Amino acid sequence: MFGKIIGDALKTTGDALRTTGDVAGSVVNAGGNVIDRATDIGRIGNRKIKGKVILMRSNVLDFNEFHSTVLDGFTELLGSGIVLQLVSATHVDRHSNDPRGKVGRRAYLERWLTSLPPLFAGESVFQINFEWDEEFGYPGAFYIRNGHTSEFFLKSLTLEDVPGYGKVHFDCNSWIYPQRRYNKDRIFFANKTYLPSETPDPLRKYREEELVNLRGNGKGERQEWDRIYDYDVYNDIADPDGGDKLVRPILGGSDYPYPRRGRTGRPRTRRDPNSESRLKSVIGLNIYVPRDENFGHLKMGDFLGYALKALSSNIKPGLQTIFDLTPCEFDKFKELYNLYEGGFPIPPNVFKTFTDGLTAPMFKELLRTDGERFLRFPVPQVIKDNKSGWRTDQEFAREMIAGVNPILIRRLQHFPPLSKLDPKVYGNQNSTITEEQIKNGLEGLTVNEAIKENKLYILDHHDALMPYLKKINSTSTKSYATRTLLFLKADGTLKPLVIELSLPHPQGDEHGAISKLYFPAENGVEGSIWQLAKAYVAVNDAGYHQLICHWLHTHAVLEPFVIATHRQLSVLHPIHKLLVPHYKDTMFINAFARQTLVNADGLLESTHFQSKYAMELSSYVYKEWNFLEQALPADLIKRGVAIQDSSSSHGVKLLIEDYPFAVDGLEIWSTIKNWVAAYCSLYYKDDNAIQNDIELQSWWKEAREKGHADKKDEPWWPKMHTIAELVESCTIIIWIASALHAAVNFGQYPYGGFMPNRPTLSRRFMPEVGSKEYKELESNPEKAFLKTINSQMQCLLGMSLIEILSRHASDEVYLGQRASLEWTADKDAINAFEKFGEEVHGVEQRIMERNVNINLKNRTGPANVPYTLLIPSSTEGLTGRGIPNSISI
Repeated sequence: MFGKIIGDALKTTGDALRTTGDVAGSVVNAGGNVIDRATDIGRIGNRKIKGKVILMRSNVLDFNEFHSTVLDGFTELLGSGIVLQLVSATHVDRHSNDPRGKVGRRAYLERWLTSLPPLFAGESVFQINFEWDEEFGYPGAFYIRNGHTSEFFLKSLTLEDVPGYGKVHFDCNSWIYPQRRYNKDRIFFANKTYLPSETPDPLRKYREEELVNLRGNGKGERQEWDRIYDYDVYNDIADPDGGDKLVRPILGGSDYPYPRRGRTGRPRTRRDPNSESRLKSVIGLNIYVPRDENFGHLKMGDFLGYALKALSSNIKPGLQTIFDLTPCEFDKFKELYNLYEGGFPIPPNVFKTFTDGLTAPMFKELLRTDGERFLRFPVPQVIKDNKSGWRTDQEFAREMIAGVNPILIRRLQHFPPLSKLDPKVYGNQNSTITEEQIKNGLEGLTVNEAIKENKLYILDHHDALMPYLKKINSTSTKSYATRTLLFLKADGTLKPLVIELSLPHPQGDEHGAISKLYFPAENGVEGSIWQLAKAYVAVNDAGYHQLICHWLHTHAVLEPFVIATHRQLSVLHPIHKLLVPHYKDTMFINAFARQTLVNADGLLESTHFQSKYAMELSSYVYKEWNFLEQALPADLIKRGVAIQDSSSSHGVKLLIEDYPFAVDGLEIWSTIKNWVAAYCSLYYKDDNAIQNDIELQSWWKEAREKGHADKKDEPWWPKMHTIAELVESCTIIIWIASALHAAVNFGQYPYGGFMPNRPTLSRRFMPEVGSKEYKELESNPEKAFLKTINSQMQCLLGMSLIEILSRHASDEVYLGQRASLEWTADKDAINAFEKFGEEVHGVEQRIMERNVNINLKNRTGPANVPYTLLIPSSTEGLTGRGIPNSISI
């Protein structure tokens, strides 16, 4: 069938090609004069440069219409509908006083090259011929106009043999809308690299004007064809018009500091003129971001984008309907195991709620249904080999250094643990743990000896949560602020010593905290209580991980750099070329998150213990964010788990030697930094070149003063006066976008897909002795445990969410790779990048070797889950490994 479609399309194309000479008719030349195309070409008699244009039509994006795409006449793209004109980088028009480069004659797509297979499905290759003469010189840019009624995706233009220059390539990767949508013609530059001061004079104005176009004027509502990058506060996560329960503070400003997000300019709400109205539907994923920041067609086609939409608009309300009708609980862990083996039953009367608006392939993929049961989940790695390994104290502690959130544990340097909260406001918040209570776990050491020998560590969620805990517990959540003390054993593993659960004082914050201590136990009701204590820690950690370590510290803090880069660094700039691959899809996934995930009553509020205070709490934590501390070595030193050591390979020595995240991460960090240093050295010979780069200085100033406006006066910002500052800053940005995000994202389902291992909320407090809850804990500990953590609905919704977030798309580009082999014409940069790719591969091999080293007990642990989250490569899907270049899901 598909072969016949192709054959028919080829026949149609052949018919069209025989009439190409008649298509153009008369056209307007670059000077605005009407000429006869055939006559003029014959009269000029100049040489022609052959070129290839690769593009993709817009309706390839709709997988329902894919087959019709082929039939839909590639021939309509031929003729005069799409016009290209080369721009000289070496010659100006001698008949004009304009210093801009000379603009060549119009050229048109002439032939569909069916013999050249496209790189990806849906792409088409066309031949084009440009007139050229000796007075034109090097083509450094080209204009393109789209005379059709719909947009298309322009991937590249390659000129085959430009006299004196050879092959010239233009990497475009941009949507071209009909010409009426633009105030200026679209322009693309050849893949050369120039600092602003080195830009050829004929290209200088084009370079400057393109940046002005991308900045916009800060007014009006943005439309899908706009290419404007601008800033705004988080005034779009609430929905005041939807009632008081959907009111949330605006984030960004003195009261609630926050990174800025991309501006959409949507109308304000009726009830609050400072809040932006929300989209009523996410059908078509039509949230504004500059069009080239949207998901690519492959990511749409493999359901990731649609899965998020369906989760919000179909699955969540469908589950709500079920549980409103028949509220029920998981009673045994076996019922959870059944979700991986048999799925979840759907009452026939609510089945339609799940399926409205879903196409057949979406329905099949997302719900995995046989018509009676759905949401049959893949088995998470944490229970795949050992269904009880997650319950052990060793696995509980191991996941703090080799789990999905291995970036919070720190060395204890003062005993008992101290609080940094203001005692005038919060009273005494210091820990109540005493040496007498933990001495039996110190293997013969005193507390002071253990601290001196770097043996005591802490997972401390107390200070971050206590100021908000009273508010949080006023919702359906019943949670604690937790501290967990751990001891580093001789075999390199950690063991928990004590868990402290704290609540605000009922008489007021100024009276301090009410704390209780829980100690390891394996059997009887004490063992059940200890399991619950670990669950309360996991709830804190899962919520803090999702909203702070994941959302705030990767997604949100990076977006200002994405915006500033496009507004201030030309595509010709070397730092633009360095950073842009690490921005792919980030603005779009963030915009989508504001619509369905982090919004009022969104998926994260519905599934995490912070509830409606989630984003407000993330603003509170952002106050402590420091750009320089995002560098992995600086972070490890700050947390006391490493010390500076110039004799060590990465400049730091780990105090927990078998710390999988840190060991693998330092190798990745150093590899990225070496690449950035090598690349930057190609363009900046000294610090003066940094200081005199007007685009670079504007970029850094704007990222600080507009993108992170609430922290613009912090003294720790690099001044961007030296090559070292540039290298460190770019390394941090790339680290956040790639390895840090991979470390905290793609392990969510492997570790948290079995909810008892990482519950995200708690619905009741620790049972008191003598209560009916305590008696239930004694008689039926599994049931009591499951009634404390996520409900059935919250569990199913949360598992659905993190399964989607943990998947790799089919179009993912991983660290050490580029989407285009011709991203630059600079051979030295290409060679440096190839070396980077080789070093990344070397890191991967060494990680694999460490994972089979039986002496490194933290690499796998009791659950037998090897630490693979920082292995750079991956295949599509749910793999628990892979470092994509960018934050793309």
